Amino acid sequence: MAHTYIRFDFGTDEEKAQLARHKLDGWRQAFRLDKRVQYKLDRPENPAAETTAKPEATEKPAASAKAKGKAAEKPAGKKAGKPAEAAQAKPAAATDGKVGLLVRLYFSPHEKLSEQRWIERIPSEEPFKSAAPKVIHQHDAEFEATDQQFESLV
Repeated sequence: MAHTYIRFDFGTDEEKAQLARHKLDGWRQAFRLDKRVQYKLDRPENPAAETTAKPEATEKPAASAKAKGKAAEKPAGKKAGKPAEAAQAKPAAATDGKVGLLVRLYFSPHEKLSEQRWIERIPSEEPFKSAAPKVIHQHDAEFEATDQQFESLV
C-alpha cells in the first residue's frame, strides 16, 4: 500500500497542535480510519528544555520518597494528585519548544479517491491551515527521511 505524509509546523503553539490532534482523533473514530490515518506529534529536543529537565529529575527522587511515607497515611483517593502534578510539568516543558504534527495517510491502491479527498481536506481545515502544511508523496526526495522520522517518533 502506498502512503503519503502531511507535515504541519505549529511553531510554539501547543494549544493548536492539541486541537489538531483532537480533530484527527474525531475523524478517525467517525470515519473508521484507524489504520489509514495515523499521526505523531514531533517535538524536537531543545537544549534549553534539557537543562531545565535535569534539575527536576534530581529533585523527584527526594519528593517521591516523601510521597511514599505519606502514601501509607493517606487514603487511596489522595494519590491521584501526584501524577497530575507530574503531567502538568511535562506540558510546561513542551510549550517552550517547537511542535510539529506528522500525519501518515495509508490507503490501499483501490482507495485512491478517498486518499485524495483526505489529502485535500486535512490541510484545508482550521487548525491545520495556519500550520504551513506540506504534503510529501512516496516519490518525493524527502520521503525516506520523513518515513524514518515517523517511525522513530513515539
